[in-house]
Amino acid sequence: MSEAIKPQSTNNPRAVKGELSEVKPQTNTWYSSWFDTPYYHILYKDRNYREAQIFMDNLTHYLNLPEKAKVLDLACGKGRHAIYLNQLGFDVIGADLSENSIAEANKNTNDTLHFVVHDKREPFDEKFDAIFNLFTSFGYFENIEDDIKTLLAIKESLSEYGFAVIDFMNSPVVIDNLIPEETKEVDGIIFNIKRFVIDGFIIKEIDFEADGKKFHFTENVRAYTLEDFQTMMNETGIYLLDTFGDYKLKKFHKSTSERLIMIFK
Repeated sequence: MSEAIKPQSTNNPRAVKGELSEVKPQTNTWYSSWFDTPYYHILYKDRNYREAQIFMDNLTHYLNLPEKAKVLDLACGKGRHAIYLNQLGFDVIGADLSENSIAEANKNTNDTLHFVVHDKREPFDEKFDAIFNLFTSFGYFENIEDDIKTLLAIKESLSEYGFAVIDFMNSPVVIDNLIPEETKEVDGIIFNIKRFVIDGFIIKEIDFEADGKKFHFTENVRAYTLEDFQTMMNETGIYLLDTFGDYKLKKFHKSTSERLIMIFK
């Protein structure tokens, strides 16, 4: 494990992995169970779609993608970015591990828009002019080696002149502004949310009652910094071309930027 990405220690009294694992009802990984529930999409239903479209406009303009370029939306969810990219004239594949999300996304398929169930650690046989991994859809795995596999898979799936983009949170700013506890009501469901940092992961615990049952889910995302990504990219022979700090593609500032957007190949 590289020195730059060793897990950070914490004094959080809940920082006991055994205690966390005992309260998890999931039988598989947190992301395969949580993302495959309808409640995930209910909780995040108010995401800013217009902001996502502006980001895609800015990004595709910056990359100067050719007409009808082949684009992969990796970890596409229900396909909001993929659908809009297709509307811009690109030949798009959306890929996600969640079968339920892909089933929903497939309602929008056409001759130049397709969706597939896919593990992002595995490269595609075909090559893409651009690969987008958006909205902090990276850093979910327990082992850093799996994130490195993901980077390699992205690299191997790019065409000779292709570009890749990872849109990640700016971890130091997120941690500095972490809201420890929050209650949010959506569609009559009251979500009780707790956030904390353990061993280099930003943890979100989500508890709620719905359909006569009690649910508990977690989101665990490794708090990678730009330096961590640079270390992993150097190890995998990836060249980082540029970084941006928000969806308007303003310059990245470690202490203030909302996002960490990386362009690489």
